[in-house]
Amino acid sequence: MEGWERIKFIMEKEGYNKNSFSYAIGMTNNVTITRLINEKRKPSPNTCAKIAQRFPQYNPEWILNGTGSMYRTDLDTHTEGTKTETESIGNQPTARNDVRQIENALFMNVPLIHVRAQCGYLNGYGDKEYIESLPTLPVIVDKTYHGNYRLFEAEGDSMDDGSRNSICDGDIVLGREVQRPLWQYKLHINDWYFIIVHRTEGISIKKIIDHDVEHGIITCHSLNNMFQDYKVRLDEVAELFNLIKIVDRSARL
Repeated sequence: MEGWERIKFIMEKEGYNKNSFSYAIGMTNNVTITRLINEKRKPSPNTCAKIAQRFPQYNPEWILNGTGSMYRTDLDTHTEGTKTETESIGNQPTARNDVRQIENALFMNVPLIHVRAQCGYLNGYGDKEYIESLPTLPVIVDKTYHGNYRLFEAEGDSMDDGSRNSICDGDIVLGREVQRPLWQYKLHINDWYFIIVHRTEGISIKKIIDHDVEHGIITCHSLNNMFQDYKVRLDEVAELFNLIKIVDRSARL
């Protein structure tokens, strides 16, 4: 199966046409996908990365090169419910697909990392038993999501500028993991805030304003202008999550 055929297969398998598929993976028009399929072109790494991020049940290497299995082996993509496994990326074992879905599939139970538990998470994020020991919260969803999810409690006011875009101290936010193989491509920095699990500096929520793909460096920005921008090397990052939504916020004045 050629690269363009793999893209077409995923598009049709997921129930999209060229137009809707293009928008689903974050493109502003359907030119790239239409030409790729109609002219039987080889997809670019950037296009494959967009597809893998939108449909994480598919193996990024299979999408790009046709190597390995079609589906990621750490996800149960053929049945409802989930299974919990561990996989190794580089030398770092990481727990996968820890979300436990409730029967009606309108909720999923997601592990919650409170501020007071963040030090423990830095040591135990790759330990399946530790992940299973974390408290969980049910989160309302509008579809059955694939991927690895966590809930994090925000701390501090670095992302609070008083606007509706703020992430406030004490907010509970839902993160979907950006798989490490996708870090070598341009991150979707214009679409999401990011939850950055740094190996030594802890967990932070930031807007990434630049991604130097060649050198593996991201520039992190706070909404609160009292905080300065700073750079982080991705090889010092344990996990990276897209911040999907705020799940809980106190209304206390």
